[in-house]
Amino acid sequence: MTRKTSVKINGELLAEVQSILATRTVRETIEAAFREIIRFQARREEVRALTTMEGSDLGDPEIMAGAWRH
Repeated sequence: MTRKTSVKINGELLAEVQSILATRTVRETIEAAFREIIRFQARREEVRALTTMEGSDLGDPEIMAGAWRH
């Protein structure tokens, strides 16, 4: 789905983001920025899952007791 809209964009911010993302057009820059935010959120969720050991057997003492080699 695409959506056409009109917004005022700070030219300095746009130029800085274009430089960071190596994009040329406003549309390309906005879409790349959106994708970057989506990736950022995925990384944030992965870090949360790793720090809480959510969905991991590493937090199960019974499983971990059998994981060590003697």
